Amino acid sequence: MLIVKDLYAGYDGKDVIFDINFQVSAGESLCVLGPNSCGKSTLLKSLARIIDYRGDVLINEQNSSTIPRKELAKKIALLSQSAQVFFPYTVYETVSMGRYAYSQGFLKNLSSEDKDTIEDILKKLDIWDIKDRLIDELSGGTLQRVFLARTLVQTPDLILLDEPANHLDLKHQIELLKFLKKWVNEKNKTLIGVFHDLNLARQFGDIAIILNNGKIAANGKINEVLNSKVLNDVYGIDIQGFMKESLKNWD
Repeated sequence: MLIVKDLYAGYDGKDVIFDINFQVSAGESLCVLGPNSCGKSTLLKSLARIIDYRGDVLINEQNSSTIPRKELAKKIALLSQSAQVFFPYTVYETVSMGRYAYSQGFLKNLSSEDKDTIEDILKKLDIWDIKDRLIDELSGGTLQRVFLARTLVQTPDLILLDEPANHLDLKHQIELLKFLKKWVNEKNKTLIGVFHDLNLARQFGDIAIILNNGKIAANGKINEVLNSKVLNDVYGIDIQGFMKESLKNWD
């Protein structure tokens, strides 16, 4: 579904990621792992064509660079870490923005299909009952679910999530990732998510890549990547040893 070839991207003429190559199939979830400032968010921004890049990003064999922006929004959606409240729209209005690519204007002329899609996602993320609340009144965790809903109503083939469990407590983290896993499998979508929590990544991902200094240090099935020596080299710590020692405290 997604093939990335020889990808370079960065800011102000300086590359942050180098020679990135990987592919993901429909129905798969890919976890992007690595220490801070290794290029994870830059990778997602380049895949979403938010920043310039060199190389090829192929979506169902079509080069992303040839797809008009509005059509691209039907294929790729990005939820970034920096989602912020700029205007006090209601929850419903905020989520409705995700249907822009399918409508003729901003928050206008929503079709019955648009409305059904919005209602379905709001209910699945358990925020239908607060659809008329202003988003500047919401807690960080609830606001995160609202922005996720806005991303999902785009009904993209590929969804990109930068720290999707950010601001959520443990219960809602688990519920959210279970929902996303089911959504990917049932609708045969592709998901790429940046994670810091390796336990959540192991529970959620099918495959993974580890970035280190802007390059891919490991790429493969999630368990193989997380069990590899590369993980310890990249993070500079005995990850498995730390996890096992931590579990002893639960005895």
